[in-house]
Amino acid sequence: MTQPLLIEIGVEELPAAPLLKILDQIERSWADILESQRLLCDFEFSYTPRRLVLWHPEFPVRQSDVEEPMYGPPVQVAFKEGSPTRAAESFAKKCGVSLDEIGRAEKGGKEVLFYKRLIEGVPVEQLMQSMLLSWLDSMRFGKMMRWGSSREEFIRPVRWLLLLLGGKTVPAEIFGVTSANRTRVHRQVSFDPVEVSSPKAYFEALKEGGVELFADKRREKILEGFEKIEESDAVQIGRDDDLMDEIVAITEYPTPLIGSFEEKFLKLPPEVIMTSMKEHQRYFPVFKNGRLHNGFVVVSNAWTDDFSQVIAGNERVLKPRLSDAIFFYENDLAKGLDPEGLKSIIFMDGLGTMYEKSQRESTIAATLAEIYSDRLEKEMLKNRGELKALAQRAAMLSKADLLSEMVYEFTELQGIMGYYYAKAQGEDEAVALAIKEQYLPNSEEGELPSTLFCALIAIAYKFDNLMALFSVGKIPTGSRDPFALRRAAAGIIRIVTRFDIPFDLEGMIAYFKKEYAPFESAELMKFFEERLYRVLDANPSIVSAVLASGENDINEIVKKVDALKRIAESDEFKEVFTTFKRVANISRDIDLQEDLNVDPSLFEKEEERALFEAFNRVVNREYPDYETELDALFGLKPELDRFFDNVMVNAEDETLRRNRRNLVGSIYRAFRSIADIKEISL
Repeated sequence: MTQPLLIEIGVEELPAAPLLKILDQIERSWADILESQRLLCDFEFSYTPRRLVLWHPEFPVRQSDVEEPMYGPPVQVAFKEGSPTRAAESFAKKCGVSLDEIGRAEKGGKEVLFYKRLIEGVPVEQLMQSMLLSWLDSMRFGKMMRWGSSREEFIRPVRWLLLLLGGKTVPAEIFGVTSANRTRVHRQVSFDPVEVSSPKAYFEALKEGGVELFADKRREKILEGFEKIEESDAVQIGRDDDLMDEIVAITEYPTPLIGSFEEKFLKLPPEVIMTSMKEHQRYFPVFKNGRLHNGFVVVSNAWTDDFSQVIAGNERVLKPRLSDAIFFYENDLAKGLDPEGLKSIIFMDGLGTMYEKSQRESTIAATLAEIYSDRLEKEMLKNRGELKALAQRAAMLSKADLLSEMVYEFTELQGIMGYYYAKAQGEDEAVALAIKEQYLPNSEEGELPSTLFCALIAIAYKFDNLMALFSVGKIPTGSRDPFALRRAAAGIIRIVTRFDIPFDLEGMIAYFKKEYAPFESAELMKFFEERLYRVLDANPSIVSAVLASGENDINEIVKKVDALKRIAESDEFKEVFTTFKRVANISRDIDLQEDLNVDPSLFEKEEERALFEAFNRVVNREYPDYETELDALFGLKPELDRFFDNVMVNAEDETLRRNRRNLVGSIYRAFRSIADIKEISL
C-alpha cells in the first residue's frame, strides 16, 4: 500500500554556493536511504533558499518484508549419534524457533543447519525521524553552525518541519523542531505559518503565497523576464550560467528588473563594471549594439506590484561601487605598470620574489620566442631581436598589475587590468594582449590564447610554475593540487596542440633546469604523461602505446594518439590487430637498437620475398601524416598472414632464423617509431 508523502524542512536562508555544490549529493543520499530501508520509490527533490522539499507521489506505508538466510554449524557438529548438540540448540535459539523447524543446506562444500527467517517490514512512521536525521547528517556543506542549546550542526538553523503522509502528520523531531502540518510562504505575503491538510493544499498554498518551489520554473521565469526586457528596451542581457544558478538558489519569487547607472562610469574597462556588478550585487550586464550599456538587470525576490523602490535602491547601491572603481582605476593609471614593486612580494618560500619569478618567465619566454621565431616573424612582421625583446617585456610586466589597487579589490581581474594599463602607457599591442591572456586556459575546457605570441607567454607562466614548485617538492598528491599544477600541465598540452608547435618536453626541462634547485626530471615527465591520459580522449592503452615509443614531443604524441585512435575505432581493426600482436610477440626478444639486416638471398619461400618487398615499399614512402603511415603499415596484414602460414620463423638453421626474425623485427620497429602495438588492449 502506498500514500503520497511530502517532506519539507524549513530553514533560515541557505547560502547558494555550498548548496549548489552538493545538490546532486543531496538527492543521491535520500535515494540511498530509501533503498537501505527497503522503501525505494520515485521522488522529486526541490529547494528554495528557505526550504528543502521531498515529494513522493506514491510512498510505501511500511517496509517490504524480507527473508534472511541464516547458516548454522555443520550437521556433523550439530548432531552426535543422532542427538542434537549444544551448537544445534544455540542456533535454533538464535533463529527464535524450535529445532524441528531448522532445515539443512550446503555451504562451503559442507552440509550445515539452515533457516530462512522472515523479517517483517516496519511502518514508515517508526522510521521517518532516523531517516531524516541521517539525510541531514549526509549534507556536508563545509562550514556548519549550531544554534540555541542544540549541539547538533547544520548549515543554517531549522525552523519548521512538515511531514504529511496522505493527510496525516507523521510524528518526528529534528534539531528540537517537531513536525506539524504547517509551512511558510513568502515573507511579504505573510510571516505567519500556514496550515495545510494535504500535499495538494501545500502546493496551492505556496503558489498563492509567492513561492515558486521548483528551481527550473524559477529559471524559466527569469529567462522570460529577460526576453521581455530585451524586447522592450532594445538591449541584450549578458547571460552567466554560474550567476543564474546562484540567483535561482537565493530567490523564491524572482522578477528581473532593469536599472541604470551614469554614463561617466563607462570609461572604466567593461570587465571592471561587470565584475563589480556580479561579485558585489549579483547583477547581469546589459549591452546595446554590441557594447556595454549603462544599465544592469537585477533579479528581485520581492512580492509587489510596484518595483520602483527596488530599482531605485539598487541604482543607489551601485553608484558608490563604481565610484570606488573609478578612483582605483585613475590611481593605477597614474602609477603605471612597473615590476620593481614585485621585489617586495614573496612568490613562495625557496622560490624568491614575484620579481624573480617574472625574470624566470622572461628567460623562458625569450627562449621560446627564438625557438619559434620563424612562425612569429611571419605572423608579427618583426625580426628575431624585436620578438625576443617583446617576449621579455611581456613576461616582466605580466605580474605588475598585482600591485594595482584594482586587482587588490578584484583579484579575478589580474592580467585583464595589466592589459589596460599596458595599453595606456603605450606598450606594444602584442605585449598588452599577452599580459591579458597569460593565464589562459584557466579551466579544463577554458579558452586558449588567441595568438602564438600570447601562447608562448602563457606557456612561460605555466612552465615556470611547474619547474619551480617541483624544485621545492610541492608536487600534487592524491586529489590535492593547491597550486593548480595539473591545470598548468594540461594547459601547456592544449596550447601546444592548438598552435601545432613542436615541444620536446624532456629537452625543455633539461634546458631550463639550471634556473631552479635540483629535482628529478623524471617526476615532471611522469606528471605530464599522467595529464596526457586525462586530456586526450582515447583508450588509455593507445596513449600508453604511443608513450612507449619514446616520443618526447608533446605535439607529436597527441598527433600519434589521434591517428592510432581513429584507426583503432574502425570495424576491421580487431581482426587486423591480431596479426600485429603476433609481430610484437615474436619481436619481444629482439634488440631493436641493433642493425636488423635482412638478406634476400637467404629467402627460401616466396612469402618471405613478398613480405620483404611490400615492407620496403611502405617504409620508403613519404607520408603526409601518422594516420596514413599507420594505414600503410597495417596494410601489410595479407603478406604477414601468408608469411606466418607458410614460413617457420624459428627455423632450426640459426642464419635462417635470424634473417626471418630480423624481417619481423624491422616491421615491429617501424610501428614502434609511432606506437608500441603490444601495449594496445581492445
